[in-house]
Parts: sequence; structure tokens; C-alpha cells
Amino acid sequence: MSYGVVIIGTGQGGFQLAASLRQEGYQSPITMVGDEDCLPYQRPPLSKAYLKDGRLDAIQLRPASFYERNSIDIVVPERVTVINRASRTVETLTGRTLPYEHLVLATGARSFIPPIPGLEAAKVHSLKTTADANDLRDALTTSRKIIVIGGGFIGLEFAAVAISLGHQVTVVEAASRLMARVVSEPMSETFRVFHEQMGSELVLGASVVEVAVGHDGLARGVRLSDGRSIEGDMILVAAGVRPNTELAAAAGLQVANGIVVNSSLMTADPSISALGDCAAFPCPSSGGMIRLESVQAATDHARTIARRIVGKSVTYDALPWFWSDQGTLKLQIAGLGQAADEDVAVVRPEGRQLVFRFKMGQLLSVETINAAGEHMAARQLLRHPSGVSLDALEARDFDIVGLAKALKEPG
Repeated sequence: MSYGVVIIGTGQGGFQLAASLRQEGYQSPITMVGDEDCLPYQRPPLSKAYLKDGRLDAIQLRPASFYERNSIDIVVPERVTVINRASRTVETLTGRTLPYEHLVLATGARSFIPPIPGLEAAKVHSLKTTADANDLRDALTTSRKIIVIGGGFIGLEFAAVAISLGHQVTVVEAASRLMARVVSEPMSETFRVFHEQMGSELVLGASVVEVAVGHDGLARGVRLSDGRSIEGDMILVAAGVRPNTELAAAAGLQVANGIVVNSSLMTADPSISALGDCAAFPCPSSGGMIRLESVQAATDHARTIARRIVGKSVTYDALPWFWSDQGTLKLQIAGLGQAADEDVAVVRPEGRQLVFRFKMGQLLSVETINAAGEHMAARQLLRHPSGVSLDALEARDFDIVGLAKALKEPG
């Protein structure tokens, strides 16, 4: 009897793995286990479109018929509590035992809740699941004075939606600029101006040290590290995420800012893999261990693991790319630019903006706003075997589309 593949996690990475296995011709059983009572769905819309319309069917990755047709068993809501590596089984909260030939940890990440007194008060929200988004959407039906803790993708996407619905919004970010962990200074500045013009108040370089709670148990505002106080009747905590590694650690697998895997996304146990937000893997370009919070990384990981399970020789070497929709601005990032030592900002017609990020004269990443063509060209260039230099881009006045076309042509 073949026990097949068990996937812990029903997010986009887990879904993609199941779908890719069937596309690769895998015939054995596939079981997905997830703790949300719904079919796999897209998470990015939770902070945008789903907040407005609440249509679960619009964000579901596939209808129920897809899983039935492909013999993919979905066990929800259920939580895996123990991995028994010796017997190759997992145990669930309700007492079920599931045997596996190969186990894939697609456990994702959870919202980080900082140790701030008062965060347990009513009217304090986080945003990671459809249940979270439903609570937020209900709260937004009446006029609110909202405080967002965190100036990253989720906080700013939510702020843009809340402002468009007529609410007052204050974003508090401990760093000196928005999205500091993932974008360049010029891009941070563009988004600072944009959000302030939309009507959000931005408080940068100060952290929340306490949530003020009324006698009724409701959040009433926050106190900042610089002594200021901000009033509000609703708070969203968007202070980043933490990988869900507890199951792996309890099973004796190596964990270091994620479940440690090799270049084919396999743990030290050859019958267990990990993917997506919970996996720490060798960066294809630098060789150092990294963890990416990205839908695209999760789906690329899944395709790699599926090919390996069916016997193909694989190494994960996909180019990372990311996006964020904030109001009328679509931010797209190709590559990883955190190690950059030089940034070049370029403004094109129709509001298209680009930031080229270099290290020692070599292109690391390209950030774009409302510039889909340039983004696609950047992804092509960043995969070029010999790389792309600052000199080559300067020679073409940073015409990235033209350079990509020229490098693609023979001769």
C-alpha cells in the first residue's frame, strides 16, 4: 500500500504542491491538513479586495470539484500536533493518525504580536486569515479612528483601504521609513508622500509601548516611545510575522529562522520537506540561508518539491519577486536588494517609477511602480547568466526593456 504525500498546511504553497504533483503524474494518495475550515485560498487579497467585498469564492484557489477530480483529500479544520519520524506518521488534535511516504511542511507564518501591554483589549485586530478579515470588515462598517502598528506591506495596504472607506488612519512605524526591511529609501519616500496625500497620518521612528484601555475593556489609543499619545477606537497590529516551526522543532528537525532545508528544499530527514514562509533555504545567488515571505516563493518551492518527489533532479533557483497593491500604486520587486550599496531612481512617463539597486556595480534588484513591462524585463535581466552592470544600464539611459530585448537577441 502506498501512503503517499501528506501536506501540513492548506495555504497557497500547500495547494500548489498538491496540484503540481498531479500535473507531474504522481498517482499515490495526497492528503492536505489545515486548521482553517475552508478550501485553500489566496491570502494577499485579505488586506485589499476581500476587506471590501468579503467574497470567499473570489479568493478560493480552486472549487471543491478540483480536489475531488484530482483525488486530493482535504482534512479541515484539523491541526497536526505530532510528527513521528520513526513511524512516518502524523497525529492530529482529534486523535487521527495519518501515515506518509513523504511529508511536506507548508505551515506558513503567523502574525507577530509584540509584547505591548494592552494588546489583549477588544478592538485590537491582526490580519492573517479570513476570520481576521471578516472581523475587520465588520469593524469598518462604522466610522473609525484607526491606528495601524507597522508600516510594512499589510499595514499600508490596509491603511489605503480604510482611508478609501472614509476612516481616519494613523500608521505608527518604529523604523525611520516605511517598508524599510524590503524596499530602497527612494521607494519608501514615494510611498510616504502617497499615503500622506491620501490622508493617512504617518508616525515614523517611534514605537508603541502601551495600548490605552478604557474601563469597558476597549482599546482607546496608544502611547509611544517618545512620550506622545494617539487616540483611536480600533487598532490593527501589522508588525510582521513569525514562521511556524514548532512542529518541526519538536520532531527534532533543525530550525533557524525557519525550518532548515537544502537547495532542493529537503530537511535532514529525506522523507520531509518544507516550503514557503516557514522554510529557511540557501539563497541561489548568495548561498546564504534566507527565508522569503512571498506567495511566488511558496509556489516555486512547491513546484520544485513536486518534481523531486516524482524522481526528477532539481535545485531551487527561481528568481524571487514580490508585489504590493496600495491604493492606485502597484509596487513590484524583482530580485533581492537588501545588500545593495547604490540605488538609482528613475521616473518615466504616466507615473511609472523605477529604482535600480546595485552592489559593487552589479544589478541586484529592480523596484517598480505601475510599470509591469519594466518589471517583466527586470525578471528577465536578473536571470541573465553574466548578470547586468550599472555601466550597461547607464549606457542605455536605464531603458531596461530595450536592454532585455538586446540581450535576448542572438549575436
